Amino acid sequence: MVTIITEISKFIIIILMICYTMNCFTVFRPQNIDRRDELLNKQIIYVFGIHFLSYLTFYLKMEKIEILIFYGLQITVAAVYMVLYHHIYPESSRLITNNMSFLMLIGYTMLTRLDLSSAKKQFMIGTCMLVLATIIPFVVIRMKSLKSMWRFYAVTGIIFLFTVFIPGIGKKINGSRNWIKVGPIQFQPMEFVKIIFVFFLASILAESAEFQNIVKTTMIAALYVGVLVLEKDLGGATIFFVTYAVMIYIASGKLIYLILLFGGGGGFATVAYIMFKNSLFSHVSTRILAWSDPWAYINNEGYQVAQSLFAIGTGGFFGSGLTEGSPNLIPVASSDFIFSAIGEEYGMIFAIALILMCVSCFVTFMNAAMKCKRRFFKYLVAGFAVCYIFQVFLNIGGATKFIPSTGVTLPLVSYGLSSMLSTIIIFSLVQTVFIIENKEAIKIDEARKELEEIEGQESGGVEKPSGKRGKKNRK
Repeated sequence: MVTIITEISKFIIIILMICYTMNCFTVFRPQNIDRRDELLNKQIIYVFGIHFLSYLTFYLKMEKIEILIFYGLQITVAAVYMVLYHHIYPESSRLITNNMSFLMLIGYTMLTRLDLSSAKKQFMIGTCMLVLATIIPFVVIRMKSLKSMWRFYAVTGIIFLFTVFIPGIGKKINGSRNWIKVGPIQFQPMEFVKIIFVFFLASILAESAEFQNIVKTTMIAALYVGVLVLEKDLGGATIFFVTYAVMIYIASGKLIYLILLFGGGGGFATVAYIMFKNSLFSHVSTRILAWSDPWAYINNEGYQVAQSLFAIGTGGFFGSGLTEGSPNLIPVASSDFIFSAIGEEYGMIFAIALILMCVSCFVTFMNAAMKCKRRFFKYLVAGFAVCYIFQVFLNIGGATKFIPSTGVTLPLVSYGLSSMLSTIIIFSLVQTVFIIENKEAIKIDEARKELEEIEGQESGGVEKPSGKRGKKNRK
């Protein structure tokens, strides 16, 4: 009986995931507010359905009461957040809230499968961050000087990045010195500096997109990227560089800048790798070796990638089912290769739908950016959009052998407290811009309606001159 229930649940989960993903894009079609709300409400039903069936499977297979308690806590927090947030901020985007909550729930679910203690820790941090996410719009809306503080952002970001080189605080993990540890607290400064970096770019480019200002921006951005290269955090350096290049293009509107930056950046990276691949970038050489032919080095350098591909291939389109696969055989499955674990047990249909959901987040961000009337907000949201989707690309690309693994997490899904904190802040800041722009749009609509009413009253209350009387009055 348990086998029948879990097998049926597996296929229902895939159907619900497809329906949710379709709604992520159909909501963009021009339609009335009631129809849009109906689609967004259906998304919540799909989310809770997938989450319930996943934990039902866990409970039937594991028979642990703590699974049910953990499920209850997750669904309560998600429901309260979705309802409370839009009660406080009715002008916010429900699609962003739905997607963020769903990605977090997928992460908790997969982490429960891989390592329950890590799932509990991620849930506690995530819950605290949802409280912060509710406060951020209230604070940011009242800060009027954010757009003119590029000097502050530039200096603060660089100083924060350099903290990893402080003896006793900086820590080296997996070949990269990009962690700091203060007492029991350990995190990656890069995850928070990328937010400051986008603020810096949005602020300085909002002042001017002329050539001289772009040169100044490039010099400061190069310093950020240079520090990350010294840390051997090439995944972070790539995210910073791509975000910078695309924001320069958006601000200037000149494609030649984008071509020159990508061409020059690619050439410089290639030369640097050839010159220092046996010293500064030895761990990068290992990853490139594993990517180029994982089967030839399956017992050493290629083991991670090979196990990742085995997992995805084993799962097929429909997955092996939760608890039925072997995702624990994949090294660092809970962080760098969580997409492979999802592909094995949920299946590639579910995994592809997950990718499309992440793409819908990017489309929502860019749609909001294009509607912004203020350049600072436009560049800020566009920068966060690029930063988010490129990190998704790096993680999934590394897991599927599309590109060499860079060691970055899948935002909101992978285990990584620093990554979760920074991503929730990014989503909350985008929501803040939504709220500001929608409030202004509502005020404009109300003012227009009042003006139309006044004009209607004036035209209806004044007698129009006609006939002889009209002629007399005109005389």
